[in-house]
Amino acid sequence: MLDQYDKITESAAVISAAWNHAPKVGIILGSGLGGAAAAITDKVTIPYDRIPHFARSTAHGHSGQLVCGLLEGVPVVVMEGRQHAYEGYPLQQVTFPVRVLKRLGADLLVVTNACGGLNPQYRSGDLMVIEDHINLLGDNPLIGINDERLGPRFPDMSAPYAASLVDAAMAVARRENFVAHKGVYVAVTGPNLETRAEYRFLRTIGADVVGMSTVPEVLVAVHSGMRVLGISVVTDMCLPDALEVATVEHILATARSAEPKLRAIITAAVQSAGR
Repeated sequence: MLDQYDKITESAAVISAAWNHAPKVGIILGSGLGGAAAAITDKVTIPYDRIPHFARSTAHGHSGQLVCGLLEGVPVVVMEGRQHAYEGYPLQQVTFPVRVLKRLGADLLVVTNACGGLNPQYRSGDLMVIEDHINLLGDNPLIGINDERLGPRFPDMSAPYAASLVDAAMAVARRENFVAHKGVYVAVTGPNLETRAEYRFLRTIGADVVGMSTVPEVLVAVHSGMRVLGISVVTDMCLPDALEVATVEHILATARSAEPKLRAIITAAVQSAGR
């Protein structure tokens, strides 16, 4: 981890040269959710391959670019696409952009994902505001010699997702009259979807949804001292006794259909951060 500090500085300098603002909020958009950046004004778009030390995003539904601009008058930086462990990247590389967002000035991270629903009370197209998570990736981006300039050796994870932001997100759902749940996200490596037995196991240990991202970024955000709001879009139901084949096309289409709901919560969080 000791080699990251200078790399973070280099990446942040390139972004700052292209966009002369300090963001208050960093936003990571998951699979099929890139359209949630449509409301940003005064945009400066920077492809990842133009930013030193950023990895290329190879996953479906991830365009692989930063969108810098104003959302409700608040400076934000949006990641349209992320990296995943299943793409072959180490978790320190996967989470490197979060370090850069922090260096640029963001103190709030809004992280989104497309996920499979394990809770039988959920439905495809619902949102789930993440209250807690389970890390089954078998890895952690904080492993290695700790750089105190980036964060503490043993970051506390008793409340990785800010309770006030969870409550505010649920209030938006009630006001806008759409379904949102509070629940637990479990991260697995993928890229395969899970077996029936694995779905039963994940539900038994307390997970409401399952996905292949988010947890590493949240670990690094908390390590960096950022507040976190996490939102999952349930794109397919993973009920082992009524399991249907899930296709990438269906998952991305469902994610895109949920964008207006996702955008409402993100906009409210950004407005609050700008006050």
